[in-house]
Amino acid sequence: MRVTRCEPNEREKLVTSEKNGREQRDATGRRAAAAGAGSGAGGPVDSATEDFVAHRNLLFTVAYEMLGSAADAEDVLQETWLKWAGVDLATVRDRRAYLVRITTRQALNRLRTLGRRKETYVGSWLPEPLLTTPDVAEDVELADSVSMAMMLVLETLAPVERAVFVLREVFDLGYGEIAEAVEKSPAAVRQIAHRARAHVAARRPRGEVSATESREALAAFRRAVETGDLQGLLDILSPDVVLLGDGGGIKQAVLRPVTGAGKVARFMLGGLAKQAAALSLGAAQVNGYPALIVRLDGELDTVLAVRFDEGRITGLYAVRNPEKLSHMHRETALRR
Repeated sequence: MRVTRCEPNEREKLVTSEKNGREQRDATGRRAAAAGAGSGAGGPVDSATEDFVAHRNLLFTVAYEMLGSAADAEDVLQETWLKWAGVDLATVRDRRAYLVRITTRQALNRLRTLGRRKETYVGSWLPEPLLTTPDVAEDVELADSVSMAMMLVLETLAPVERAVFVLREVFDLGYGEIAEAVEKSPAAVRQIAHRARAHVAARRPRGEVSATESREALAAFRRAVETGDLQGLLDILSPDVVLLGDGGGIKQAVLRPVTGAGKVARFMLGGLAKQAAALSLGAAQVNGYPALIVRLDGELDTVLAVRFDEGRITGLYAVRNPEKLSHMHRETALRR
């Protein structure tokens, strides 16, 4: 199936405007960081810079889990730095908590912009994949929280619910700290957390799958695709498997979900067969879990993440939008 490139519309105008703003913020952030680094040992901005750098990976992880977009998470970090650089550190009791609070508020503000962008997005919107460092997979809870499957579950939460769930369940912040970050009372935060947990529990993968099981299932899937083995593909796909594609109106992708093992298998084999000579599949660690990287004539073309439930693949997530693949050229460190 083909998706032709969109003519200039309101979405593209919005993306261009955001890109220009992002470039300006990046330049401002670099100037601010440089000023902090060169302002003299022991100075207040030096201390602010040191704290920010020490917690940067944590702050990025918070922003990414709230937004599902690495590019927007980077923007949030720039905004966090600019606000943090102007804080009187003598008044801050817990600098880590204060930085998380700033990041959370900036991410909540940005979620509104993302919401408008998604309303005019062409086809399915998928989270931006990350080529993660090996230690992310070793932290099972962190890997689960940033997996493509879980990020899609988080997309179904309201913004404040998502923030509360992430800060409580992933980063284990106290209700009082979360209340300050989302500007709610601790009692309200407890209720929000309860609702969010129930919502996520009803939608998350049905059973835990070990890293070994994931690799073996993905290897079987890869062999079946590379050899054109329809039955082998049907054996590893769940009967109710769903394939989602994200081309953003820039690259070819399915506009609507493809459901069912037979349809997904035939679609995968038919689409890859047309360009078999130019395509290559390779394994990678994406969002803490095994995934496949599809290259076309040696160039990164698609990131194919999967969801496993009870030993079979129940979800296939093909990200082709080149604007979402910039973080696949280098490893990203995530922290809790």
